[in-house]
Amino acid sequence: MEDIILPLFMCVVMPIAIVWLVMRTKLNETNKMAEIMLKAIETGTPLDHDLFKTQTQTFRKKSIKERLLGYLTAACILIGLGLCLIILGIVFCLVNNYTYETGPSVMILLPYFGGILFAVGAALLVVYFIRKKTLAKEIEKEEKALESSKEQ
Repeated sequence: MEDIILPLFMCVVMPIAIVWLVMRTKLNETNKMAEIMLKAIETGTPLDHDLFKTQTQTFRKKSIKERLLGYLTAACILIGLGLCLIILGIVFCLVNNYTYETGPSVMILLPYFGGILFAVGAALLVVYFIRKKTLAKEIEKEEKALESSKEQ
């Protein structure tokens, strides 16, 4: 019974809690904006439209190169985490003489989770190199446009 509590928590309770927190944060943000808007309308003060832009609207658009570097960063992090989990799981199982039947289920599954993370990281690395090759001309155009705007 104790062996199932942690996986059940990780696979059921934690994702539900994360979704609930994200939705609650967005709802609170919307409610605060509506409250400010109602107070401004009641008092008759003019509204600043920039105040009500969401955070995603105020950020500048990322360049193609920055998005590609995001893929590379995520790939490196996932590959590193995957390798660490694989090595940690194998070493832990070898040191404690665990097998699939005798060991704690979470420790036996560490190399599998590490393999999944490693595979996703490798896929992102492949995506990075393919997109870098196919978007080379667009990156050059963007860099030239950026250099010309800096000169002016």
